[in-house]
Parts: sequence; C-alpha cells; structure tokens
Amino acid sequence: MGEADAGVQQGEGFEYGAPQEEVDALVADLEPVTLRFQPGAASEASVMSPTGTTIKELIEERSDGRITVELVWGQAVAGFDTVHDALADGRLDLANTLPGYAPAEYPAFDDLSTTTALLPSSPFAGSLIAYAVYSDLGWQNPQVLEEFEAEGLVPLTPFVPTAENYTICREPLEDAADWQGLQVRIGSAAQSAQVSQLGASPVSMEFTEMFEALERGTVECNLGPGPATAESGVLEVAPHLGYTTSTSFPRTGTTVLAGSSFAELPLAYQQIVFDSSALGAAGFVQSYADSAAEVVRQAREFGGSVSPLPEDTQEQMRVIADSLTADAVADGGLAPETVDALTSGIDAWTARLEELGYADAGAPEDFDEWYDPETDFPAYARAVYESGAAMEHRPGT
Repeated sequence: MGEADAGVQQGEGFEYGAPQEEVDALVADLEPVTLRFQPGAASEASVMSPTGTTIKELIEERSDGRITVELVWGQAVAGFDTVHDALADGRLDLANTLPGYAPAEYPAFDDLSTTTALLPSSPFAGSLIAYAVYSDLGWQNPQVLEEFEAEGLVPLTPFVPTAENYTICREPLEDAADWQGLQVRIGSAAQSAQVSQLGASPVSMEFTEMFEALERGTVECNLGPGPATAESGVLEVAPHLGYTTSTSFPRTGTTVLAGSSFAELPLAYQQIVFDSSALGAAGFVQSYADSAAEVVRQAREFGGSVSPLPEDTQEQMRVIADSLTADAVADGGLAPETVDALTSGIDAWTARLEELGYADAGAPEDFDEWYDPETDFPAYARAVYESGAAMEHRPGT
C-alpha cells in the first residue's frame, strides 16, 4: 500500500486503465458520495479554474456520476493558513494547498521548493518539464510525505511547482544595480533568501494587499507566477515583466491533498480520486500556459515591457540557487541524491517532450501570439502519470 492508502481499504478495486464499463459495474452498488474540493482559484471564471474543474470532471466521469464533486472557490471554507485543519477535521475532503506558506511546519517541503530555482525557464516547455519532474520528486521524498501524514493528510499530488515566476515591477530592471534596496514582495522563504542576496529587501504580505502596495509604491516589485498575476490586475500599476532564461526564481510549491474522509471511501472511489488528481496535471499546466499568454497581453496593454532579466543578474541568481540547495543538503533537510534526480529528470523530460511534440515556438515576449490554446494537455498528463512514481502509490498497489 502506498501513502495514499492511509486507511482501511473497503471493497474491490480496479487496474489503472480498466475499461469504463468495468469501472461502472464495480461502482454501481456503491453508495453515492459528495466530496467538497477547494481548488486554489478565486472563481470559476479565473484563469486558474482548470486546476479544479479538470479534476472534478475526471472524478465524476470515471465514477459514472456516483461521486459528485462540489467545488468551493476563493478559499471560502478555509484560507491557505488554515486549509490543512479543514482537511483534517472534515470540513473539506480535497484541496489545493500551499505548504510553502508554513515553512516551519513543512521544512522538507520548503527545502524541496528551494531546488526549483535550478529549473529551466520558459512559459511553455519549462512549465511542462517542471510539473513532470517535481511530480516524481515529491513522491520520492519520504520526509515530504511524512510531514503530510503527521497532520492526518493524504497526499494525492505531494508537490506541484507553481508556474514560472516573473518580476512584476513599476519600473523595468535593466541591470544588477537596480536590485539594490528594491522593495520586493515575495511568497516563500527561498524567494526571500534569493532576493536578499541580490541586494533587494523582501517584503512578506498577503496577496490581496499587493495591488494597493504596488499602486502606492510601498513595494516596487512583486515576484509571482503567471496565474496569480493574470487575475490580480497588478499589471495595471506595475506593467514591467522580467523573466529568466538560464535559471529560475524559486517557485512556491503547492499540493493536492485529501483529508480524513479519504480513508472511509471504498477502494474503487479512492482509486478514482487518486487517478483523477494525477491526470489533473492537464488543468494545472493549461492554467500556467493560458496565464502566461494573458500576462504578456496585459503588460502590452498597460504600456509595459516584457524582457529577460540581465545576464549578470541571472548568473548571480544561479550562484545563490546552488548555495541555497547546498545548505539544504548540508542541514539534512534534502537528500544529496535529490539534485542528481532533478538534473536527470530535466534532461529526460526535455527529450520526452520533444518526442511528444511539446516545444516552445517563439520568445516569451511573444507567447500570446505563438501559444496554441488547443494544446492536448490531457495527453501530456497521461504520459506523466503512466511513467512516473505516482503510480507506485496508487491505492491498492
């Protein structure tokens, strides 16, 4: 049994990929259930909504309607600071959460987040590589899994890297000197460390306060991913986007977790939920790509710029990223083999994406012009799940 089998297994299960009619027959006599799922998106109209709607549709279709998924938008049940409590006490059954907001409670998760600065950077292929690689790294890290289990939580996708981070600034960052004394809003401990070493002053504040802070000049930049940037409207007051090409800013890791109710589900229902969460990768990477196109369009609309960060800044970022990763290994929070697994995973998925036909077709500043919104993300999600470590943790395995 894998970590997702965190309770008594009830009834008969099925093999992944079993014909739908076999699954229909298996669940026909099971009691219908309703699962309350809180995705990370603000509303169904959000560019991030596929992170919830994709999983809902997969669960309901695979269960022949025996499982109903009730989506709760905008953290209406619990904010990111209390969502794990809501999962543990049964107010929520499923949720997309941000353990990176609580590094003291989830230190192994936070250390793994630090290594995302070593990822390649591009709004399309880079995001697909990141999701595939960290899907495996999350499952292969016992400390990360144990942190969730200690809280009574069941990991369905234990580590989901957010989309690529941009600098979103009132003025463009044209050279390394522009970072000196800059007030930058950050979203994780790793980002704080990197920004500090670039010479800026990291500022931690609620995302909802960011627009006003940028508008007033309380902070001069935000460091954030495309989906949150696209729906926040901040480009109206800070229209200058900076992106990386040879390294990355650390990404705030997210998860998809089940709560205390998961153990009470029949085995077939557990498998349906688990498979659907894994295949829900399609919704995440779609939201990443859609939002990357939208932020480029908005920057242009508000008279801003979209440009790579200066090479000297990126060189300094890479040195800092290597140092932060080495510190995490030296402190025992990160297994030494993680970095080798990350490197080999990046190489393997770079080659695999080329075979599957997923590739960048232009520069990030023109992404809204060359990105195809009809991209077959479900095929990508199947490739990630069927070849990755998640399958080893499928209930009943």
